Amino acid sequence: MIGGRRPVLEALLAGRRVREIVVAQGARPSGVEEIEREAESRGVRVRHVPRQKIDELAPVAVHQGVLAYVEPVAYAALDDVLRRAKHDPPGLLLVLDGIEDPQNLGALIRSADAAGAHGVIIGKHRAARLTETAVKASAGAVFHLPVVQVTNITRTLRQLKEHGFWVVGASLRAAATLWEVDLRGPIAIVVGSEGRGISRLVEETCDILALLPMKGAVSSLNASVAGALFLYEALRQRSRNS
Repeated sequence: MIGGRRPVLEALLAGRRVREIVVAQGARPSGVEEIEREAESRGVRVRHVPRQKIDELAPVAVHQGVLAYVEPVAYAALDDVLRRAKHDPPGLLLVLDGIEDPQNLGALIRSADAAGAHGVIIGKHRAARLTETAVKASAGAVFHLPVVQVTNITRTLRQLKEHGFWVVGASLRAAATLWEVDLRGPIAIVVGSEGRGISRLVEETCDILALLPMKGAVSSLNASVAGALFLYEALRQRSRNS
C-alpha cells in the first residue's frame, strides 16, 4: 500500500498493476480527479471511504486522502541499468553507500530521476529499502527509475569502472570542490550515509573525491541535498556540452 496523490498517480502513469485506490470522502478535488480519470481508463476500482478509515489504513502519516494497493516495486538488475545507460550516453548513476533514512532514499531517487540519471544503486545491508515511506518521498519516481540492490558496493563500483564509468565520491575529505570536477562523461556519483559519509573502502575505490564549498557554521549538508547538488552539477555540465 502506498499513500499520497503524486505517488499514486505516478504508479498509474508508469503502468504498475494497481488493485484498488481508496479515496477519503470529501477530499479536495485537486489531484484526485486526475487520479480517478487515470484509474477509470485503466479499469482500476476507486473506493470512497470515511477519512478515519484512510487514517487507519495509511502506511505513511501524510497520505493526502489517497491510498493505493500496488504491486511491490521490484529491484532492477545491474546489467539492465548498464544497458539503459549505454543506449543513452553518457551514463549517469547514483550510488548510495549506507543511506539509512527512507525519506532520504526517496528524495535521492526523486532527484536522480529529475536529473536524468539512468539508475540508483543501493546496498543490501545497513541501508534503507524501498518501503512505503521511500516510495512516498520519491513522489512516485521509483516507478520510473530503476533501483538496483547489491550486496557489496565496493565490488559494484569496480564493475562500473570496467564498463567505463568514472566514480566520483562526495566527501568532506576531498581536495577538490565539485565545481572543479569534470562530470560530462559516464559518471557514477557516490553519496555516503547521513552520519558517517562514504565508508573507507568505498572512498578508496573512487576515482576522485569532491566536496561542496561550505561558508556557514554547519560543516555538512543533508545527504539528499548533497546528492541532488552533485546530480544537478552533472546535468548542468552536460547541458552546456550538448
